[in-house]
Amino acid sequence: MKNLFTKAFAVILALVLMLGVLPVCFAADDGTTAKSLRFGSDGRLRIMHITDTHLSADNIDDSVWLIGLACDREKPDVIMLTGDITMADTVEETCRRIDLLMNVFEQRNIPVAVTFGNHDSESGVISREDLMAYYNTFNCSISVDDGELLPGCGTYNIPVLGYDSDDIKFNLWVFDSGDYDSEDHYANVLEQQVQWYTEKSEELENTRGEKVYSLAFQHIIVPEVYEALKQVKLKGAYTYEHIYNKGEYYQFDPNVENRGMLHEYPCPGYYNHGQFEAMAQRGDVLALFTGHDHSNAFSVRYKNIDITNSLSTRYNADAFSTNYGYRMIFIDENETDKYETKVVHWYDFFDSDYTVQLMKAHDEHINKVHEIRFLGFFEKAAREIGIFFVQMFTGRTVRYPD
Repeated sequence: MKNLFTKAFAVILALVLMLGVLPVCFAADDGTTAKSLRFGSDGRLRIMHITDTHLSADNIDDSVWLIGLACDREKPDVIMLTGDITMADTVEETCRRIDLLMNVFEQRNIPVAVTFGNHDSESGVISREDLMAYYNTFNCSISVDDGELLPGCGTYNIPVLGYDSDDIKFNLWVFDSGDYDSEDHYANVLEQQVQWYTEKSEELENTRGEKVYSLAFQHIIVPEVYEALKQVKLKGAYTYEHIYNKGEYYQFDPNVENRGMLHEYPCPGYYNHGQFEAMAQRGDVLALFTGHDHSNAFSVRYKNIDITNSLSTRYNADAFSTNYGYRMIFIDENETDKYETKVVHWYDFFDSDYTVQLMKAHDEHINKVHEIRFLGFFEKAAREIGIFFVQMFTGRTVRYPD
């Protein structure tokens, strides 16, 4: 009965979209290119990476409130929403939660690019295709359903034009990294998607006459992350066992460029279908941004690409919850071969001045602000104590600047 309802929902929604009753941003004619963005008048592109919101009855109000505040503070030009957004028992509840989140961006007129994680359609209540169709009922969505062209749903690119020209100055890649393979391991980007990326990358270069630098976004991190870490013999503080290879332990390698901090082992797909190697060969991807590993906010440089994980963007007052947050990424139109990034943890979001400001405004969430500051104090203290003792007894660096 649920499958029948889901199919009916998809058919009705598709008819509504074709009739033009609901406004939606359409993709370009090739079926894998989104509506283009443009650098701002200051020559900058501000990207907010939001991932793993896991919106539920317990956390949705607090999470949506915090995300709205983050948007007001950061004023992003685009939101990259990389999966595990919400999962409910019914289509109606799933859509209600999506409404609450997407209206944050709709009300602020911020474009949103969506792809999916391993949980979004895991329950079978609603398919990835129906989810994408629903996201695209929002004016702010620039997401693309690539249809039968590619595996999964939500593999596409977003050209970024110059502020005062229609030349493609930069590019954003979005990949559906799947959910699980046939053996119930985590999935990864497949060969057909890799081929699409290579051909599209070459096409962009031929059109412009030079490489178009880019960033890539997906849910599940690539297997090469372990090649960029250092394998050691024993488990220790901030040292993690390989997700698949038991008895192999990994930590930051001081001989490569690192950022941030590991709080859990990375969880890539089991099989490697060549995505990262193709990017390394093409040489146009500066960094690959992922979610999936909720408390990891780190980056390791490998083959001239930054393999980067962003924090879960939610809040529900549980362990690590005030450690969660979001990532901002900045591109300059005049220097597109580089980028800047920063991670914002919820426990750092409300400084004293901002808290006083909210108190004077009699903000209805002020008690939640105090809770975040209180719990965050202990989380930060525990982290700093751990880092201090590892540094003292081993001399090992476990945290790098974000």
